[in-house]
Amino acid sequence: MSQADLSAPPKPLTHKRVLKIAGPIVLSNATVPLLGIVDVGVVGQMGEAAPIGAVGIGAIILSSVFWIFGFLRMGTVGLVGQAEGAGDRAEVSAILTRALMIAGAGGLLLISLYPVIVWAAFSWDPTSEEVEGLAREYLFIRIWTAPFAIAVYALTGWLIAQERTGAVFWIQLLMNGLNIGLNFLFVLGFEWGVAGVALSTAIAEIVGAAVGFWFCRNAFDRPDWRDWGRVFDRARMVKMALLNVDILIRSALLVAMFTSFTFLGAQFGDVTLAANEVLIQFMYLTAYAMDGFAFAAETLIARAYGRKDPGRVRRSALLTSVWGLGICAFFALLFTLLGPVFIDILAKDPEVQADARIYLPWMIAAPLVGCAAWMLDGIFIGAARGRDMRNMMIISALIYVVAVITLIPNFANHGVWLALLISFAARGITLGLRYPMLERAAQP
Repeated sequence: MSQADLSAPPKPLTHKRVLKIAGPIVLSNATVPLLGIVDVGVVGQMGEAAPIGAVGIGAIILSSVFWIFGFLRMGTVGLVGQAEGAGDRAEVSAILTRALMIAGAGGLLLISLYPVIVWAAFSWDPTSEEVEGLAREYLFIRIWTAPFAIAVYALTGWLIAQERTGAVFWIQLLMNGLNIGLNFLFVLGFEWGVAGVALSTAIAEIVGAAVGFWFCRNAFDRPDWRDWGRVFDRARMVKMALLNVDILIRSALLVAMFTSFTFLGAQFGDVTLAANEVLIQFMYLTAYAMDGFAFAAETLIARAYGRKDPGRVRRSALLTSVWGLGICAFFALLFTLLGPVFIDILAKDPEVQADARIYLPWMIAAPLVGCAAWMLDGIFIGAARGRDMRNMMIISALIYVVAVITLIPNFANHGVWLALLISFAARGITLGLRYPMLERAAQP
C-alpha cells in the first residue's frame, strides 16, 4: 500500500461493515460449540456419566494448553491490522512468517512435554479412576496434532486482520463439519468410544491447518514473507515478543480459571462433573457467537490505531459492542426458555439431567455478566494493549481465587459457578476502567 493509499479516506464504519466482518465468524463459530455438543452427545448415548466426564476433562486440558498459544491469533490480528492501517504491506507478510515459526516450535514443545502435562493435570485430580483412564487415552491421541492446532491460530488471526472472515468461516466449517461427521462414524458407527472422539478431532485439526495455508497463499506470493532481515528484525521481534508474552500470561490465567472450574466441580462427583460439562457447552455457544463481534472490534480498532485516529477507535468500539450486547441478551433469553430441552438432548442419564437443571440459572446469567469482558477483550486486542490485558487479568484472577476459597466451602457447586461469574464481572470492570487510556493512546 502506498502513502497515497494511506492518505485516502478510509472505508466508512457502519453496521453493515461490522456485520460483514462478524457474520461469517458467528456462523463458523456456531459449529464449534455444536462440535462440543456432539462430543458430549455421542458419548452420552452410552448411558454412562464416566465417558462424558472423560471427554470433558480431556478436552479442557488440551484446549487449555493449546489456547495458551492463542496469543498467536490475538497478537497477529493486532499487529497485522495496524500494519495494514499504516500501509506497511511488507510487514503484513513478515508477521505471518514469524507467527507460523512460533506455532511450529510451540507445537513440538508441547509434544515433548506431554508426560509433564499429564502428570500436572492428574496429580491433584479428584475424578474417578475410570474417568482418568479414559481421559488419558483421549489426551495421548490428540497431543500429536499440537503444531497443526496452534498454526490455525496464526493463520486465522492473519485472515481476520484483513477482514477476510469468509475464509475463516470455511476453515472452521470444514474442520468442525469433518470432526462432527467422523464423531458419528467412529463413536456410533465403529464404537470406538472416547478414542473415536479424540481421533476425529486430531484429523480435523490437520485438515484445518492445510486449508488455512491455502487461504493465506497470497502472503507467500510476495517475497516479503521470506525477507529474513525483516522477519528477524530486532525491533519488530521485540515488539511482537512483548505483546505475545503479555497475552500469553493473560491467556494462561484465563484458561487456568476455566480448567479449575472443571476440576473444582469434579470434587462433587461424576454426576455433577457431567452436569457442569453439559452446561458449559451453553457458555461456549454464547462466547463463540460473541467472538464474531469481538473479532470485528479487533480488526476495526487495529486499523484505526494504524491510522492514529481515536475517533474511529471510539466508533468501532461502540458499533461492535451494541451488537455484542444484543447477542448476549438473546442467549440469556434462549437458555431461559429452552435450557431444559437442551439438557435432555445432551445427556440421557436422569441424574445428570436433574443436576444440570439445578445449576441452569447460573448459565442463564453468564451471558449478561460476561458481555463486557468478552467485548473489551476484542477492543484491547485490536489496540495491541497487551500489558493492560495482562494486568487486568491478574487482578481478576486474584479476585476469582478469593471467591473460590470463600464460596465453595459454603455453597458447594453453586459456589463454583458464582466464582466463575465473579471473574467475568471483574474482567469487564477492570478493562472498562482502562478504556479511556486506550483511546488516548491512539492520538497521532
